[in-house]
Amino acid sequence: MLTVLIVDDEPAILELVRFTLEDTHIRILEAADGAAALALARAERPDIVLLDVRLGHLDGIEVCRRIRLDPELAATRIVMLTAADQESDRARGLAAGADEYLSKPFSPLALLALVRTILPEAPTWPET
Repeated sequence: MLTVLIVDDEPAILELVRFTLEDTHIRILEAADGAAALALARAERPDIVLLDVRLGHLDGIEVCRRIRLDPELAATRIVMLTAADQESDRARGLAAGADEYLSKPFSPLALLALVRTILPEAPTWPET
């Protein structure tokens, strides 16, 4: 079963992403701040983390860096999913180790397509 960790401090975004990705083959985990995200990532070892940049306690860039530095999590795929959409923001996210960067607002179909691209081995979601 594929495990997805969604990290965002906006409940509406958590709900949208959960609704977009929910499937019988997907386990969804949610965190509203960076510290909770790291704790969940270490405990549950998600396949992919969808990570907002602007978070309480630890920002998404730092969470991304820490995941990449942890040998047990280093292979976890990370998508920065954020309203911080300047080219410098994107560069910071990718430099911290993010695999991809998707700016808010985003289309649920674009999110689904991006996750499919990053996780081609995941036997999930019907074609749209």
